[in-house]
Amino acid sequence: MVRLIPMSETEFDMYLESSVQDYAQEHVKAGNWNAEKAMQLAEQSFHKLLPDGFATQNQHLLSIEDETLGTKVGILWFAVQDHEAEPRAFVYDVQIYEQFRQRGYGTQAFQALEEKVQKLGLSTITLHVFGHNHAARAMYEKLGYVTIDLIMSKTLKVKSG
Repeated sequence: MVRLIPMSETEFDMYLESSVQDYAQEHVKAGNWNAEKAMQLAEQSFHKLLPDGFATQNQHLLSIEDETLGTKVGILWFAVQDHEAEPRAFVYDVQIYEQFRQRGYGTQAFQALEEKVQKLGLSTITLHVFGHNHAARAMYEKLGYVTIDLIMSKTLKVKSG
């Protein structure tokens, strides 16, 4: 089983450094951003979401720990957001470290997240997943998440002349 524990500030600094790069690359891969501006846009996005860094209110920056091994196997970041219908939890990021993937840690982390969110008095968890991330989409669907919005795109070849 896993448990979700608060990140230390040192863990947050390491997470932030690698995650900004990963986020930039995912947007380039998805065709949302061009490679030249991706890092700048990713940094701006993280600064907007975490204006006070580690101390930003309503942000839950957590390590995923295998209780049996006493080893950190990933991270999970969610925020409590005011939403028109009711407050909700929004998952900004979940990562299972590569050496621990395909062992059920992602599923267990989301099950632990559900308990944590319910204790906060929230009844909805929302998240974004890139369309090309088929493994994550399959896990979320297996856990009962449903698509509530979908953006589709088609890239065309530019005709000259």
